[in-house]
Amino acid sequence: MLDLVIDARQASIGPGFDVRRILPFRQRRMVGPFIFMDHAGPVDVAPALMPDLDVLPHPHIGLSTVSYLFGGQVTHRDSLGVEQIIRPGEVNWMTAGSGIAHSERFEDPAALAGGALEMIQTWVALPEADEEGAPSFANYQPHELPIFTDTGVWMRLIAGDAFGLRNDVKTHSPLFYLHAVLQPGARFGLPRGHQERAVYVAKGEVEVGGHRYGPGQMLVFTPGIDPVIVARQASTLMLLGGEPLGERFIWWNFVSSRKERIEQAKADWQAGRILLPPNDNAEFVPLPEDKSRPASNGPSPAPQALS
Repeated sequence: MLDLVIDARQASIGPGFDVRRILPFRQRRMVGPFIFMDHAGPVDVAPALMPDLDVLPHPHIGLSTVSYLFGGQVTHRDSLGVEQIIRPGEVNWMTAGSGIAHSERFEDPAALAGGALEMIQTWVALPEADEEGAPSFANYQPHELPIFTDTGVWMRLIAGDAFGLRNDVKTHSPLFYLHAVLQPGARFGLPRGHQERAVYVAKGEVEVGGHRYGPGQMLVFTPGIDPVIVARQASTLMLLGGEPLGERFIWWNFVSSRKERIEQAKADWQAGRILLPPNDNAEFVPLPEDKSRPASNGPSPAPQALS
């Protein structure tokens, strides 16, 4: 029933800002097209330390970043000139394609008060035909994301299609991504019609096949199996998956089906050929020291970005 259970690892985004990193994992690089997943927060810091949390301008290629908040707010700025504050229940979907740079700033003290900031960041790899497409950005408001409720179950479709729900979030390959909240005792399943499927437990505790799983664990399920997920506590889950795209290489913030393309992205960032956000260009993240070749199953510098 379960192919794998992934325990989140601690990763540092910046001084005093640690996250739980779920994907990529050494035994499971991707679930469907999802190649990266971080869970940040709840974050509670003094206002004087807020600048330390900012994620400075940095580059991406070959992927879409997906930002989703449980609480707080973040200001996104990118090299297209977009400036967008994202709040809980919204989706920021940025497609890097041939190359984009963006920053994420935490500029509202109230958004961090009392541990208010909590967010999920994922990367979705692009099909080969779209890897060199033009960069784009879209923000989707809560009313654009359908909600389903049943006894003890609330869920929002973030992207893709699942349980008969669809929305207008633009994706490049078949996938599903859901935020679900279960009350104690609620029983829940996985959407059918997708080859690879996983559940991340953000809060609470669930039982599957007689075993219990808690916060920070991702359950990756065997294709074709339809498990019953039982909430043993009030629980918050992220459900995700879709059709696999094939091998992808990941190095720092770059994803590609070709190793040589990642080498080109490194050179482009060092040479300034990936533009900085016009409204946030006074500082940036330099290319990290390259201690390894880009590899689908080897080490690489930790991503600087949350997204």
